[in-house]
This record gives sequence, C-alpha cells and structure tokens, in this order.
Amino acid sequence: MIKTESIHRTVLLNEAIKGLNLRNGATVVDATFGGGGHSAEICKKYPGTKIIVFDQDRSALERGKEKFKDRDISFYNLNFRDLDKVLEKENGGKVDGIIFDLGLSSDQLEDCGRGFSFMKDEPLLMTMKENPTKEDVTAEDVVNTWGEESLADIIYGYGEEKQARRIAKEIVEFRKKQEIKTTFDLVKIIEKAIPARFARASARRARFRKGRIHFATKTFQAIRIAVNDELGALSEGLEKGFNFLKKDGRISVITFHSLEDRIVKKFYKNKEESGEGKRVNKKIIVPSESEVKNNPRARSAKLRVLEKIK
Repeated sequence: MIKTESIHRTVLLNEAIKGLNLRNGATVVDATFGGGGHSAEICKKYPGTKIIVFDQDRSALERGKEKFKDRDISFYNLNFRDLDKVLEKENGGKVDGIIFDLGLSSDQLEDCGRGFSFMKDEPLLMTMKENPTKEDVTAEDVVNTWGEESLADIIYGYGEEKQARRIAKEIVEFRKKQEIKTTFDLVKIIEKAIPARFARASARRARFRKGRIHFATKTFQAIRIAVNDELGALSEGLEKGFNFLKKDGRISVITFHSLEDRIVKKFYKNKEESGEGKRVNKKIIVPSESEVKNNPRARSAKLRVLEKIK
C-alpha cells in the first residue's frame, strides 16, 4: 500500500517559489521531490506549469504519482546529479526554474527504517536509495571498514564535530569486539567517546529544548553525507542544472548546513564573476521566527537564488 500523505513540512516554501519568478506555462525542475511540497505549491499557483521531478527514494515518487496523477509531472528515480540525462530529452533541454531543497525530509527521518535518525533503533544504512544493492555504500560499511583516520576526517570535515578523533577511535575499538549494526550501536559509541558532561548536557537540551543539537547529530550528518556523496552531487547538480536553464531562468537552493551553503555561495559567485549569472538576493533568506517556532528543523535553513543572464 502506498502512503499518500506526507508528514514533511516544506521549509521556505513561498520564498523559494517566489524566487523563481515563474509564469504560467513554465517548465520547472523539482530536483529534490521528497514530500512534494514545492511541486504542490507550484501546481496551485501556476496550474499550467510542467514539472520534472527527481528523487532517489522510489517510495517518495510512488506517493507523488498517486498524489499528482492529474498533473503534468514527469517522475524520475534518479539523483539530481544525473538530471542532464533527462533534460537532454525533455522539453528540448531547457527549463525556466530549478529548486533544490537539500534538507532530509521528515518522511525519511520518521518512516523509512534506513537509519537516518539517531532517535530510532534501525539498520545502519543512511542511503537515499530505498533498496540499496551490494555495490552501494552504506553507513554500516563506513563504520565497520573505514580506517580510523578516514573516519575522523569525514566526521570532522562533513560534521564539523570537534570530538571527531575521539569518536573515530571509539568506533574502531568497538568493532574489534563486534560489528556495528544499528543506529543505537552508533549512538552508544558516540556517547562513550564524548566527555560525559557534554553528552549528558547535549541529550538534555535536545530532549527538553527545541532547536538544540543532540550529541550524535554531527556524526550522523557526516556519515550520511559520505554515504550519499552529497557534496559531490550538489556541485554536479548545480553546474548541470545551470547549463539547462533558459536565459532569465532561476535556481532556488535551500541549504541546511554550512558545507552545502559554502558550495552554493561559491558557485553563485563564480557565475557572477564570469558574467553568466547574477544573485537575486545578495543577503541570504532565512525562515521567519514563526516558521522556526512551528517547525524547529527549519532553524538552519538558508535560501539563495541565482538568475541566468546569458
């Protein structure tokens, strides 16, 4: 049975769509379909729009096909780094707008069983693919086979975790005795590695105060980024997407951590310096206080919009 109702709340929904400056009859790429929030709002505001959707999660697309069965939407079970393979064939290869929402959807956190959340005891997969093959890297592979130095590098580099070396060392010590199989195994390792006063305080804040970061957050983020090569995919997706934009077309990108935002900021700056694009908003757009209050996951979101000028 397909679950047609998404529990995900789209962040900066109106701002991201407004930034695209769409007209009826436009063609838009929703590069990160997820719960379909952006696509639904575009259909509502611009009913004549054609939407081309990408998502690695097949179950998300199946829900979308059911929800949007009467709309002009094409669904592709692909990472957005492969959008060129589709856009070369679709609509003569040119589009009016592209949205990248780089946040992990609530559906993936709450209901997929793939180990994205440290709050549930699940298999350590962390892959965006619903059914990974033996060739696909998983979080279990990372924590059980990667060297201590490599683990420390990704936890620090992708998670900006100050205790990265202690956590990497504890991961290696633990796996000498038994395999690391579940999210709770990894949480216990992280908690043991981090000085007790920090771990206890972090857990209390995460439990009782909205918006605070749990002690396992940064490590889980880092491993997820490594498993899915998220930063490499973002760089590729931005460049390929820009190449398929029509003149005056726009890209809206919503990021949720500094590494992503740095890549987007640098890409936009390079396009300005080359004379190919211009930033629509010089200052980043962030959620309102009321949006953060209603959806704490929105607190770190940043929106940047770029227009193609030639």
